[in-house]
Amino acid sequence: MKYAIIETGGKQYKVKEGDTIKVELVEATDNKVEFDKVLALSDGSKLTVGRPYVENAKVAAELIENKKADKITILKYRRRKSSQSKRGHRQILSKVKIGSIPEA
Repeated sequence: MKYAIIETGGKQYKVKEGDTIKVELVEATDNKVEFDKVLALSDGSKLTVGRPYVENAKVAAELIENKKADKITILKYRRRKSSQSKRGHRQILSKVKIGSIPEA
């Protein structure tokens, strides 16, 4: 089983070829995305771990769509002070399909 661990948007994802993942907004040209921050590569028998990244390793992917996530509601309430504030936030996410993973 061939997989890679990539870093994007300050988070780490374990991906295989053909996986569809949601990551924070990525910029793409012609719907092609390359993740060059590869932390580890595995081809099933051999594991290559980077320090901090594996050199010359890029995971190719295809951008499917950019979409807003569900709304998160933030409520601050101060008891006995007659004070409260309510805010909301919607993060923009990119849906990406993983293409090719390089050899370990």
